[in-house]
Amino acid sequence: MESYDIAVIGAGPGGYPAAIRAAQTGARVILIEKEALGGACLNRGCIPTKTLLASAKRYRALLNAERYGLRLEGTVSLDYARMHERKNEVTAQLRNGIAQLLKANRVDLLSGTASFTDPQTLSVLQDDASTSISARRLILATGAESVMPSFLPRDPAILDSRAFLETTELPDSLLVLGGGYIGCEMACLAAALGVQVTLVEMLDDILLLLDRDVRMEIRRAMKNELGIRLFTGKPLEQITALPNGTVQGICGEESLHAQRLLAAIGRKPITESLHLERAGLATNANGCLPADEVGRTTQPHIYSVGDLNGKMQLAHAATAQGLCAAEHACGLNPTPASTLVPGVIFTMPEAAIVGVNTSQENAKETLRTAKIHFRGLGKALAEGETTGFVKWIEDVKTRRLIGAQAVGAHATDLIAEAVLAIQTGLCAADITSAIHGHPTLSESWMEAAHILEDKPVHAAPIQKKQ
Repeated sequence: MESYDIAVIGAGPGGYPAAIRAAQTGARVILIEKEALGGACLNRGCIPTKTLLASAKRYRALLNAERYGLRLEGTVSLDYARMHERKNEVTAQLRNGIAQLLKANRVDLLSGTASFTDPQTLSVLQDDASTSISARRLILATGAESVMPSFLPRDPAILDSRAFLETTELPDSLLVLGGGYIGCEMACLAAALGVQVTLVEMLDDILLLLDRDVRMEIRRAMKNELGIRLFTGKPLEQITALPNGTVQGICGEESLHAQRLLAAIGRKPITESLHLERAGLATNANGCLPADEVGRTTQPHIYSVGDLNGKMQLAHAATAQGLCAAEHACGLNPTPASTLVPGVIFTMPEAAIVGVNTSQENAKETLRTAKIHFRGLGKALAEGETTGFVKWIEDVKTRRLIGAQAVGAHATDLIAEAVLAIQTGLCAADITSAIHGHPTLSESWMEAAHILEDKPVHAAPIQKKQ
């Protein structure tokens, strides 16, 4: 039986960085993965979706080329099979990059399904054989998978996000169940490529983590620019897979019908194959394996990071937690992974959020906001991307920036400045004193900060109360 200092289970965005960081401290490390390097994010989620969205955006840009003084000879058509092929090329390139990094850092890689034999021993199943591994410390980064609720029929016409991304043909019509970030991203992707999309969310609105003004921008674009039908506040009921290969359901008094149904109502941690009970561990009521600020479970030598611990199901949060856990497992004294985690949503338009939002109780008394619309920015007008805005949220007492949201072109990139500002405790004056390049979209943060200082330059003057 091989013995290691650190064994990491799961080679996604939480696991493989943890393995690399542990190896960099001089530890002997093994990384165990049952599928492909990069995990769900690289192979079945973040990267495939964004690659296809990139194709969809370019397709829509070509359809609207005349706005920019361009004339195309003939008609514009799409080849979704080629888009799918390019998606696979991108993911393969990134997987190869991870493999090279692991090799360069001398991390042993083992393909198979790992389960506990006892608190410090793993059995790794490979086809019909098994290998035993022992380790002083173990980092669990098994990720999560789509929830397919029992009320949905099991039928080829009903897909989860993984199956949808694996198909090489687009349906003519799509019914999306769930208005979270996965459902909304998939709905925008399909609609941008010409699919007739209907989205149903049983809660009062889509993307409820965002402030209402941000949600309204996205709803408006989804309905008016992409033609998506949105039903919120009521569940989809009486879902039936029909003999002709299509799906139908009832939402309120409306009968909905589509060629395919995409279930995007959440994800659950992957734990079943681990046999956690053999390690003296148990999941909570939500199926997660809780961990402390450095990733330790109730068994101090076993760490839980990423989607598994239930803190936040985001790839970049998993990476931060994985690096922290690896350093702690190797005897270092790391700063716990930051809890200030940006949310980035690749709808059309994009949206992003970090820190406090304005939905909290007494927000009007304790918070102050300022926003700048893109339609007032020279760069946005030049690019033809005038939808959206950025918004600062300031604590009235301390005058510190404690939250920010953005919606529009490149919102998911723009949020980085806000993350850094909030994490370092900056005030509006710190933003306005930093010269921002012109013409850029990023100068929107400076302009919004000017408003918080009651010194707007490219916005209407502040009306003082008499």
